[in-house]
Amino acid sequence: MKLSGRRILLIIGGGIAAYKSLDLIRRLRERGALVRVVMTQAATNFITPLAAGALSADHVFLDLFDRTDEQDVGHIRLARECDLVLVAPATADLMAKAAHGLANDLASTVLLATDRPVLMAPAMNPKMWSNKATQRNLATLQADGVHVIGPATGEMAESCEAGVGRMVEPTAIADAVEVHLTPSAQPLRGKKIIVTSGPTHEPIDPVRYLANRSSGRQGHAIAEALSKLGADVVLIRGPVAIPDPVGPKTIQVETARQMLAAVEAQLPSDAAIMVAAVADWRPESEGGEKIKKKVGESTPSFALIENPDILRTVGHHRQRPALVIGFAAETQNLIDNAQAKLARKGADFIVANDVSTETGIMGGTRNQVRLVSKAGVEEWPELDKTQVAERLARRVADFFVNEIIEI
Repeated sequence: MKLSGRRILLIIGGGIAAYKSLDLIRRLRERGALVRVVMTQAATNFITPLAAGALSADHVFLDLFDRTDEQDVGHIRLARECDLVLVAPATADLMAKAAHGLANDLASTVLLATDRPVLMAPAMNPKMWSNKATQRNLATLQADGVHVIGPATGEMAESCEAGVGRMVEPTAIADAVEVHLTPSAQPLRGKKIIVTSGPTHEPIDPVRYLANRSSGRQGHAIAEALSKLGADVVLIRGPVAIPDPVGPKTIQVETARQMLAAVEAQLPSDAAIMVAAVADWRPESEGGEKIKKKVGESTPSFALIENPDILRTVGHHRQRPALVIGFAAETQNLIDNAQAKLARKGADFIVANDVSTETGIMGGTRNQVRLVSKAGVEEWPELDKTQVAERLARRVADFFVNEIIEI
């Protein structure tokens, strides 16, 4: 019971995901936590205070101006008599109030008055989540030190709606609470780790480019998994169509040369995990104008030159991190190519995967990898890319805890 005796103040916002908060109370109490609940008035339209009170075995707080609760400035006690404030679901309205310091009900007043860590689990319609106002509020909250988990991708309560906006599952939220309140759950605290992700785009002319078929999902998942273990993660990513992960600092680049410069600017670091599918070549010269197709003229041609090898540069750098991990995306001779890459690039590990068209790995949501080192080859089962990321993050943690990873 890792949360034994820990006091959690759970603020339940007014969204359909509030029903999950009842299960969340159970999950937290199963781990030994003491849970006290604040509900917004909107939340009472989805679940009852009676249900929340029965599960938490405590009084449920609803009103900022409750005559009984406020006799001894109850909202200040609530804000301070806890180890962590958890907001689940964190609606767009609650996030906006917290970002702008508004305090016109009990929940927002507690958030303004607390000096304890705050963890939010957003839940809202995908359009609301992607709205520029919500993203500005999210950035403000994170800059202020608020921790955020999710939202997840999936079906919404509204018919025919899907996207990013679902509140993550109660078990995952309880795990995140453990990470924030249990020092041993953050074995990478104090470690700086560089992660690269996504493709690079090498311009041919103002409208065309060379690139690889990378979605960035695996690199983003690894960056987030390392962050959850306490690492100070810098994610350097190429052009992708997925949201940036919560937690890591993100630097956006376009070309291989920009990515290399960004990586070197972050050295020294404790580890570097080079996941990005960097274009091996770029056009020798970039056209200043769009290359036009003209009837009767021959097809234009252009010369290619080699891009810098980012993994090899880091693997042999004078400020080489203690741990360097590269990725090998191959369509043939997977292990042989990965072992050759391990030696040539100066890496400690190569995460090798077969990205042949029939595997669906490149751009997909699942992956099957082999972890290649001087000690041998370990074959992992096919997993969701998030599971691959979590497994690799634990190996990184083992390296720094035990000073060597055993395969």
